[in-house]
Amino acid sequence: MSETPSYEEARDELISVVQRLETGGTTLQESISLWERGEELAGICQRWLDGARARLDAVAKPGSTADAAADTGPAHPE
Repeated sequence: MSETPSYEEARDELISVVQRLETGGTTLQESISLWERGEELAGICQRWLDGARARLDAVAKPGSTADAAADTGPAHPE
């Protein structure tokens, strides 16, 4: 299994995929493959954002410390 890309890497690739789909000129099979990759990248981005939200929520709770939310990875790594 490959390493999970950073949020920024996944976001940038997702932008590229969307641009290719919007531009057109791809075969049906290529379009389907791009769509599937886009869905995968969107999920990766969402997990990163969920993880960031969980960290912020943990730090914002009374009595918590930044150490309690030290994990920097996505909420549900694959």
